[in-house]
Amino acid sequence: MLHPSSPTISLLPRILRFTTIAIALFFSTLSWCVALPADLVWESNDTDPVYADPAAQRGGTFHDFMTSFPLTLRKYGPDSNGGFAGYIREGTLPLLATHPVTGKPMPMLANQWAFGADNKTLYFRINPKARWSDGQPVTADDWLFTLKMMRSKEINDPWYNNYYSTQIQDVTKFDDHTLSITSGTEKSREDLLDSLPFAPEPSHAITLTTNWVKEYNWKVLPVTGAYRLDEVKKGKSVTFVRVKDWWGDGERYFQHRFNPDRIEIKVLRDQNIAWQHFLRGELDTFGLVMPNWWHDKSKTTEFEKGYIERLWFYTQTPQSPMGLYLNTADPLLKDLNVRLGIQSALAIDKMISTLLRGDYQRLNTYGSGQGAFTNTEIKARPFDPKLARDYFAKAGFTKTGPDGVLQNDKGQSLSLTITYTTAEHAQRLTLLREEAKKAGLNLELNLMDASAGFKSMLEKKHQSAWMGWSTGRYPAYWEHFHKVNANKPQTNNIMNIDDDAISALVEQYDKAFDFARKAELSRQIQQRLYELASFVPAYQVPYTRAGAWRWVKLPKTPATPQSDALYWPLDGANSGYSYGGLFWIDDKVKQETLTAIKSGQGFPPVTVVDTRYQQP
Repeated sequence: MLHPSSPTISLLPRILRFTTIAIALFFSTLSWCVALPADLVWESNDTDPVYADPAAQRGGTFHDFMTSFPLTLRKYGPDSNGGFAGYIREGTLPLLATHPVTGKPMPMLANQWAFGADNKTLYFRINPKARWSDGQPVTADDWLFTLKMMRSKEINDPWYNNYYSTQIQDVTKFDDHTLSITSGTEKSREDLLDSLPFAPEPSHAITLTTNWVKEYNWKVLPVTGAYRLDEVKKGKSVTFVRVKDWWGDGERYFQHRFNPDRIEIKVLRDQNIAWQHFLRGELDTFGLVMPNWWHDKSKTTEFEKGYIERLWFYTQTPQSPMGLYLNTADPLLKDLNVRLGIQSALAIDKMISTLLRGDYQRLNTYGSGQGAFTNTEIKARPFDPKLARDYFAKAGFTKTGPDGVLQNDKGQSLSLTITYTTAEHAQRLTLLREEAKKAGLNLELNLMDASAGFKSMLEKKHQSAWMGWSTGRYPAYWEHFHKVNANKPQTNNIMNIDDDAISALVEQYDKAFDFARKAELSRQIQQRLYELASFVPAYQVPYTRAGAWRWVKLPKTPATPQSDALYWPLDGANSGYSYGGLFWIDDKVKQETLTAIKSGQGFPPVTVVDTRYQQP
């Protein structure tokens, strides 16, 4: 018998242990150690025009503002879909974006891609230069982890859980810099390019736990983009700094972009107060899309002496569905006749022609400006108080109260509360309220802080909401219209649409392979939404306008046809197109301007109206 201390006995557990580890490692690699298809045709794009300006200067601080402080720094989970989300989400680039001039795919984190024969899979080669802002390499493991994270219950985000479980079938790793993403259904190449090249999460910096939402509420994570979050002063400001020796500086479509060293975003809860900061030079730019700002408020010494310049730039962007969203779960708004009456009780055309100076255009349908995906047969219902009263009568509101508001037999007044988050819209809504009285409808206006107001909408605590969503290249319907997202908090179905017909169309739309068929289904979805009368389309704005101190410079072609904003400091790719980060701060011109202000010297006033991309 062998002695317990003999080498044979003592080595056996060690041998077994190492054998077990080797077997585990072998099986753990089976999920990604698969061969690439031999027939892949790899594509890239290094020939499209560069739209940044080689004259751009690096340096300086860009001063911007926001009207409310974010409720979280998370990109996912409760309260993560507020106005600040654009800054956070664009910190990390996707695999590909769309060139804003040619419409072709363009490299971001991936520099090559290929289509699988199954009409479901896209293959990517990650740019080996790509790094997270903490210096760690970007690898295929980040996409494997992201899929796991988006499907996890720990993030407490039903929309992402569903999307990454149904629309994304799998992520496969071939080596550290090669992966594929497979769609849940067959799709056209255009659709695959639009839906699959999603941005990764840093697998080395995130640990999923049951308390993830709370633990990561204010945690700063590494990014792949040009700017990382540097300083958060709660309630006061958020500051980004440019990543030192950013990996993308030498890449074709990143050159001469993302020029300021710092981006400081102050919290200024009132736009009129922010305007005063702007006129003092404490903010570098200010949006002038609203007509009264462009036509009236810009008549100041700062503009007249040429210190601040104005630019009106027409674009070809998909239009935000701006309007009134009716919560159909509300007892009053469950009645289709009430919703139809509201459609005819709002004098939106008068609001556009008077308060908005005719600068805006009437929006006819959700999903406008998206080519064949837009149902151009639909026209917004015009203001018609008599027709509105007929619909209200069908809903039982037949009596007129002492204040002129219709009542039903139970003595209930016909009153609708509108939640909104932009103080500048008060005058517009006040006009609608006064005109609605002609139809016997009372409108109660409820102004809320932007973050709190949007939270209220997502939690379905509103009766109606005056707002607009951001848009992509093609309409997204599932999150807004499918019944699975109705009557649940923290989903984007803020109208609580629980309709079998539109849900069925949305499911077909998401699965449609043929692009023409998908566009046809889009038009049918918009028709069904029109019939449900839960969305009152307001207006569309086919341009962007802004004022900027003369030291903020733009390229000779100031923006792209897909630019949502002239002075957006980040990339823009997470909205589909890579268009931002084109401006720069000219310190010499800044010093010249500040000196001129002190001496009272002026410059020729500048107002530019650029129509090169204006659509007929």
